[in-house]
Amino acid sequence: MLRSLQNHLAPLVFRGVRRFTQVAAAFPSATAQPASILYPYYVPRNTRGNLPVYTDVRNGGTRYLVLIRNVDGNANALAKELSHTLFEKGSPEAARMKIEIVRSKNLVISGGHWKNDVVEWLKAKGF
Repeated sequence: MLRSLQNHLAPLVFRGVRRFTQVAAAFPSATAQPASILYPYYVPRNTRGNLPVYTDVRNGGTRYLVLIRNVDGNANALAKELSHTLFEKGSPEAARMKIEIVRSKNLVISGGHWKNDVVEWLKAKGF
C-alpha cells in the first residue's frame, strides 16, 4: 500500500521541480550580477522596504538629529566612513557634523538637516 502511494505521488513531486528547471533554463539572466562589496557593517531595510533612517527634532526645533537604527556589525566603521565620505573634508557641513554611537547598534548624527543625504549615501553603497 505504501509503495503504491509513493509511486502515485512521485510524479507530482518531480513535476514541480521539472517545471522550475525548465523555466530557469528558458530565461537565462541577461544582466550580470554586480560584484557585491563586503562592508564590516550592514544596514538592513525595515519591513516596508525602507532604510531605517529617521529624524528627531528636539529642544523646540533647535536641535535636529538624524538616526540610523539597527546597524548590524561594526557600527564604528560605519560612523567613521560616514564622517569621512558624506561631505568633503574641510566643508562647513563636515565641520558641524557629529556622530554618536548609541548601544552599539544605532547612530545619531547631529549638526544639520541631512536625512536625505544619509539615505542617498546608503543607497549608493548598495543598502
